[in-house]
Amino acid sequence: MHIKPLGKNVLIKPLTEKETKSGILLPASAKEKPQEGKVIAVGEGKWENDKRVPLSVKAGDKVLFKQYGGEEIKVDGEELKILEEEDILAIIE
Repeated sequence: MHIKPLGKNVLIKPLTEKETKSGILLPASAKEKPQEGKVIAVGEGKWENDKRVPLSVKAGDKVLFKQYGGEEIKVDGEELKILEEEDILAIIE
């Protein structure tokens, strides 16, 4: 299934850590929600003064986003998030 975000929305695949730095595996319930992700798709941009302004992020960017922002969805068994551009804090270079 292909999902294309609308307007100023961004589709992100959260990145997860499999284990802690000490090598101990944690159950999913004990882990914090990931705050880093990879941009999968972006909307066309937002409207300002009757002009479409493109988003600051693009597909493939690794980003840092608000921990509890956006909507979690499941597509083809994969957990993704749809966020507004304002919920993205930074691009990780």
